[in-house]
Amino acid sequence: MERPADFTLATGADHATVVLTGDWTANQLGEAGPRLEEALAGHPGVAVDMRRVRRLDTAGAYAVVRAGGPQFELSQVKARPEALRLVELVAETRRTPVTIRREPRDFHDLTIRIGRGVVDLGLEAWDTLGFLGHLLVVVGRTLINPRRIRWAPLAALMERAGLDAIPIVATTSFFIGAVVGLLGANMLRQFGAEVFAVELIGIAVLREFNIIITAVLLAGRSASAFAAEIGSMKMNQEIDAMKVLGVDPYEALVFPRFAALLLTIPLLTFVATLAGLFGGLVVTWTVLDLGPAFFLQRIVDNVGVTQFWIGLSKAPVMAAVIAGIGCRQGLEVGGDVESLGRRVTAAVVHAIFAIIMIDAVFALIYMELEL
Repeated sequence: MERPADFTLATGADHATVVLTGDWTANQLGEAGPRLEEALAGHPGVAVDMRRVRRLDTAGAYAVVRAGGPQFELSQVKARPEALRLVELVAETRRTPVTIRREPRDFHDLTIRIGRGVVDLGLEAWDTLGFLGHLLVVVGRTLINPRRIRWAPLAALMERAGLDAIPIVATTSFFIGAVVGLLGANMLRQFGAEVFAVELIGIAVLREFNIIITAVLLAGRSASAFAAEIGSMKMNQEIDAMKVLGVDPYEALVFPRFAALLLTIPLLTFVATLAGLFGGLVVTWTVLDLGPAFFLQRIVDNVGVTQFWIGLSKAPVMAAVIAGIGCRQGLEVGGDVESLGRRVTAAVVHAIFAIIMIDAVFALIYMELEL
């Protein structure tokens, strides 16, 4: 049974002694601390007898040390060894001066932030190389032994990342093709060259917009979904359980997503190409009065299938980057929801940035090859 903290003060001829009783804990302390400090205010060098204290925690020890004031000495305390050690620890902590750390400002703060950014960039690059190496090992192991492929999750992911994305990819590409056709027709009309809007639509859609629109939409849909799914499993310690059972998370989680995007992005690129050309055809038919047969004939004669293959050649690289970024960010999730949200956001941002950068690299390569 707990007892409230209390004390009695006995004054003698040469010194005073305060006897503590009850439980000097946070729950039972009450007003005993302030009363003890007030009682000892006029009695310097008072002895403290804590042998009758039943329970003691840091709150009670701090109340005793605070009541003793600056002249508090541990030699004046009589208590059981465990209580004496606690009082000594609290007294030593209270005597330790508080160090005020001055936050750097202006240029010093800027250099610190730049340095941390460089270090974080180096760590991210190192972790990315580790992820890539592990993924390549799993891909090679799977190609050597195809029976290791988990076909059920692969088919489900292909449907979710591929077939379910066809409506949004087709709709977006249709309007992109229509906008390109409308802008091209209005600009070329000034020079009396409206007919070349067909070539503008064909090159823009076949070479760039089909794969760019597909990759950006997959970055928003699939990269974020992969990061959220794997991240939630990481939070629930399901990935740790898989490792304990001897299952490689890269083989069970990363490779099916990697293969699903690799197999479905050519289909989505083809759908985006058809939708974009159809959008441009509708615009040239309604605005320039150029029929569908004329439109398709100029595409075949003046644009050619080479532009389509140039655009499609970017698809496997885009798929690998999107799946890799999404899965890697999911594996980096910590144990809290804030980390999950931060990693999902990073997956989308990094994937879109990588898509734009890779497309620029491909443009430079094909320009050097004169394609």
